[in-house]
Amino acid sequence: MKRCFGRFSALLLAAALALTACGSREVPEIRQEDAASQTVEQQEGNGQESTDQEAAGESGDAALEDEWAALREQMGFYVEGSTLYDANGNPFVMRGINHAHCWYEDKVLNALQGIAETGSNCIRIVLADGEQWTATSAKMVEALISRCKQENMIVILEVHDATGYTDKESLLKAAQYFVDLKDSLVGQEDYVIINIANEWQGNSESRVWKEAYLEAIPMLREAGLAHTIMIDCSGWGQYGKCIQDAGEELLAADPLGNVMFSVHMYGTAGGSEESIEKNLRYATDLDLCICVGEFGYTHTDGDVQEDYLMQYCQDNQIGYIAWSWKGNGGGVEYLDLAEDWNGETLSEDWGEVVVNGANGIRETSRMCTVFE
Repeated sequence: MKRCFGRFSALLLAAALALTACGSREVPEIRQEDAASQTVEQQEGNGQESTDQEAAGESGDAALEDEWAALREQMGFYVEGSTLYDANGNPFVMRGINHAHCWYEDKVLNALQGIAETGSNCIRIVLADGEQWTATSAKMVEALISRCKQENMIVILEVHDATGYTDKESLLKAAQYFVDLKDSLVGQEDYVIINIANEWQGNSESRVWKEAYLEAIPMLREAGLAHTIMIDCSGWGQYGKCIQDAGEELLAADPLGNVMFSVHMYGTAGGSEESIEKNLRYATDLDLCICVGEFGYTHTDGDVQEDYLMQYCQDNQIGYIAWSWKGNGGGVEYLDLAEDWNGETLSEDWGEVVVNGANGIRETSRMCTVFE
């Protein structure tokens, strides 16, 4: 549309210059009846031009709607209100584990098998776009999807390089990474959800977060990606209020209406029963779809009420994905769910709770119906 407007403006400018040039010439006398006739012809011409422009606009809108309609047919997972549905039209409630793949590529087979044996119906996989770590190749992404499908697990793909960043460019680079993966992702809409960037926007605010995602969402759709898009909250994933402030606007910005949100729960968002409910209800009170994309049982910002979190999610059919299988360092090794990559031994304070607890994965996970 911008290019069309530019051409139209150029025509107006040329016409204005022509009229100015004509002003220096001798103007022949025009009889009243001729003027009246010209006025009628001009009005009729203007009316026809306006009609043509309107018709062209309507034709363009219709063509664009046809494109979106075709893309809707391509969807697998889709969002309706606060519920995520699989490609068979059945509600899907995530029960899974995060795996830090881009830092431990040599552990992938052991990790995926071990996570699958917990009964997880999904896995959230850490990828890299090259900003901080070596970019995960398209070939590797294809292999990850294929292996997870063999293990009957839905794949949530996320780029980790933009974690905590506040510049829009880092988010758009993560979005571009998925655009560049188009050939590997199209056809996998039944099995893959795109979580554009992990915890982008370290500040606890809504405006910048919203404005950046208003650009990122159309990038994926215009590239022909019809997957459900998952968006992490601002504030390192823990500021759920940004969904209340801007969630409806972001959903409306997607021509497919296929956007869900993710809040991460550590000591800030998950430190009390009240905070857990509040941060999830920011979405559900607006009939928006949400999951807990990460959570621990404790962290540097405080203790987490993980038992209540899992209970609340089960009672309200909200998905959760625990952080993380193995490989945590820098003083947060306590967040390892497994003592070994095969998962033969789970950590007592964390892994056993998430996997074997009363509202844990084994008790509450249901395999996605696309694998039946």
